[in-house]
Amino acid sequence: MLKRIGKVAVLGSGVMGSGIAAHLANVGIPTILLDIVPRELNEMEQKKGLTLEDKIVRNRLASESIKKLLKQKPAPLAKKENIELIEAGNMQDDMNRLAEVDWIVEVVVENLEIKQRVFAQVDEHRKPGSIVSSNTSGISVEAMAEGRSDDFKSHFLGTHFFNPPRYLKLLEVIRTKDTSDEVVKFMKQFGEDTLGKGVVEAKDTPNFIANRIGTYGLLVTVREMVERGYSIGEVDSVTGPALGRPKSATFRTLDVVGLDTFLHVAKNVFDQVDGDEKKVFDPPAFMKEMAEKKMLGSKTGKGFYYKKKTDKGSEILELDLETMDYVEGKKLKAASVQQSKQAKGRSAKMKALIYADDRAGELVWNVLKPTLLYSAEKLSEVAETIIDVDQAMKWGFGWELGPFETWDAIGLEKSVARMKDEGDKIPAWIEEMLEKGFTSFYQAHDSYYHNGEYVKTAMNKKVINIKALKDNDHVIMKNAGASLVDLGDDIACLEFTSPNNSIGLDVMQMINKSIEEVESNYKGLVINNQGKNFCVGANLMMILMEAQDMNFPEIDLVIRQFQKSMAKIRYSGRPVVTAPFAMTLGGGTEICLPSASIQASAETYMGLVEVGVGLIPGGGGNKELYLRKIESLPEGAQIDHQAIANQVFETIAMAKVSTSAQEAEGIGFIREQDGISINGDHLLYDAKGKALHLFNQGYQPPKRKKIPVVGETGYGTMLLGAKTMKFGGMISDHDLKIADKLAFVLAGGRLPKGTMVDEQYLLDIEREAFLSLVGEPKTQQRMQYMLSKGKPLRN
Repeated sequence: MLKRIGKVAVLGSGVMGSGIAAHLANVGIPTILLDIVPRELNEMEQKKGLTLEDKIVRNRLASESIKKLLKQKPAPLAKKENIELIEAGNMQDDMNRLAEVDWIVEVVVENLEIKQRVFAQVDEHRKPGSIVSSNTSGISVEAMAEGRSDDFKSHFLGTHFFNPPRYLKLLEVIRTKDTSDEVVKFMKQFGEDTLGKGVVEAKDTPNFIANRIGTYGLLVTVREMVERGYSIGEVDSVTGPALGRPKSATFRTLDVVGLDTFLHVAKNVFDQVDGDEKKVFDPPAFMKEMAEKKMLGSKTGKGFYYKKKTDKGSEILELDLETMDYVEGKKLKAASVQQSKQAKGRSAKMKALIYADDRAGELVWNVLKPTLLYSAEKLSEVAETIIDVDQAMKWGFGWELGPFETWDAIGLEKSVARMKDEGDKIPAWIEEMLEKGFTSFYQAHDSYYHNGEYVKTAMNKKVINIKALKDNDHVIMKNAGASLVDLGDDIACLEFTSPNNSIGLDVMQMINKSIEEVESNYKGLVINNQGKNFCVGANLMMILMEAQDMNFPEIDLVIRQFQKSMAKIRYSGRPVVTAPFAMTLGGGTEICLPSASIQASAETYMGLVEVGVGLIPGGGGNKELYLRKIESLPEGAQIDHQAIANQVFETIAMAKVSTSAQEAEGIGFIREQDGISINGDHLLYDAKGKALHLFNQGYQPPKRKKIPVVGETGYGTMLLGAKTMKFGGMISDHDLKIADKLAFVLAGGRLPKGTMVDEQYLLDIEREAFLSLVGEPKTQQRMQYMLSKGKPLRN
């Protein structure tokens, strides 16, 4: 049995095929990307005198797709250098190379006959034991393998990625009657551990799980909008976060996906079902008209929304279905919308909308009800368990709660009673479930309803749920901003619980207390939480309010405390491992830099972004990044301190933010000895393991030592670069003032070059610079703008 996948071939270099190749490259797997041979020369090839026999022409489709990866947004590559792992070829000359690979992924056109022809070639050239899969989104996986060898059939399955493969977590695995159990088990493990996916086993039915239910829900929403006269903006205003769905809600989601793609997915089901279900999967005429007019969404610039540039900036207009013109957008206004916003907790927010007797409540109920019923009706057809369905919708469509979790949240008994009152047919298995006294699909964190009873959820040891631990009395201590939680094996976790996980005095207090507790009673500490973002920085509102009140001694106290807390992390007697993910900005990055080790999620966006609000890092981030750059150099290497100071100056002054953990490593936030977790769900497990490993290796904190600075000449060098940008009109007067302060701090002030200074000296001049900037009116304007608009002001 295959034990590892060392090399892959992807057949088909379209958006999906090249995206899968990029994701494989992101996890370090060399990939051959093959496509068909062009039938004619393009203009450039003609000018160069090339022929259809030249290799560069024959590989053109795959080569061009690889080049496009560098320009696509969001970026398919975690870092640009990963492109070197993808090799171009074609499906005439290079099929013999399939013998080199361990996995062959087919991503050609959605046509059964064409796929079968491709697989006949694959069967001829692959090595025995190699895995073959199709990324089909709707064609029968069973039918594709007809006529193939026994070894091919036993190693063949469906692997349905969601687009874009780097970012969307779901991977649906579909077996045939001949697929080996070992192959399915291996691919599920490989998908989770190596590709970082949430893997769900789906049955071989049209559109499998997520697209089947998700497409149904979207079409039901469109039908409700048309029949009841809602506008596109009104629908989106209540079918997004209010229902635990992404901000893109219904129609922005369709614009991102592409109307052509959506209609194709809908047709997959339409062609294979009948009755009332077939009617739902027949999109309304206006959508077909939009497709004909190439109003496909983001890819064509116009869809359900249109971003129009005006003298006042960009304006987003919505489509008027009656006139097919773009008009000013509007939101649905109703009492229940406000009540939902004010309610605490996902369940209360949803109930406030769903059970409301107003226009918003009517819309949400009429959209949600048929989706829940459809999920229940199709459960046994598309999946084995309710967990598979819920996970597929969360990982594939970004829902906060899956259909059955949603049903629990709004009250199963209450909602079913209402459905019956309205004449709806309830699936027999739910009627039976309620008759037996089961009033929810899930019981606590560890069991779910299946075949007439609650069964234990299979526990994945690599998925640690902080909330479940807290519910089971694992809280060691807590305050308003953070909790210290026992992870087991003598490792504790410091979890931020403040709004947006921002850093205030309460969080600093818990950092200090946690380290003292861990030094006395534990082997190590992990800093992590399971919110939307790791940490978006200091409590900006608190700092702004104190600055406006001219309360600078209070701000000085806060910054001193922040610096002391960061020093606690750096010099802790037990290893402190930070486990950042998603937005890790400003103070969030400053918490990571002094830690013994970082274990970052692959999708971690790190940056010292304080200049965006008119400040510089105040928690020691300037010094820590400078030290990291020095310490990352090979032992005995010649150190050019000025070059390092210049790099750090540029990183902070330009507020560089990594677009991945791999890019954060390139910038210098993450070191080679730090770790990256491909699967975000395994992040806390990996960080805990790293803390234990460091302890078992006899961890010793770093020794305090003096730091060489570039002094006054280095300060002048850095400032000259900023002044050049100012003279070129690239930065404002206030930007230059910030750059001046930053250069002064990084240089160590007006000292001779090469002077050795202690850390506290650098922290003191950093704090002074921070305080001087926070008193500037233009800095306060930037802070106010960021708090109100969520983006930087360049004044």
